[in-house]
Amino acid sequence: MKRIFYLSTCDTCKRILNSWNTEGVSLQDIKTVPMTPPQVDAMIAQAGSAELLFSKRARKYKELKLKERNVSEEDIRGLILSEYTFLKRPVLVFEDQIFIGNSTKVVDAARTFLATK
Repeated sequence: MKRIFYLSTCDTCKRILNSWNTEGVSLQDIKTVPMTPPQVDAMIAQAGSAELLFSKRARKYKELKLKERNVSEEDIRGLILSEYTFLKRPVLVFEDQIFIGNSTKVVDAARTFLATK
């Protein structure tokens, strides 16, 4: 799979995508084209855990008081599938590589990786 999961209404995602060479990579706006269970399962398998894909910055994280609960990997998977805001984004999946989130380190690593492809 060569795909970027992002949110088109997110200025950070837009800025990052503009800095990456996305030629040959499918873009999936997770607000208009929801992620499928197989896509999420593949991301979890590549990342090594659902928690690495989970955004604790989402408004719903606070609304649902998830910090106060013991949330399992399966719960996190379900939350990501039920509400796109729970995905830490953008997520670049390129064959056997995965880059998750918008930290400078991750964005730079993904940019370097894409420049070689």
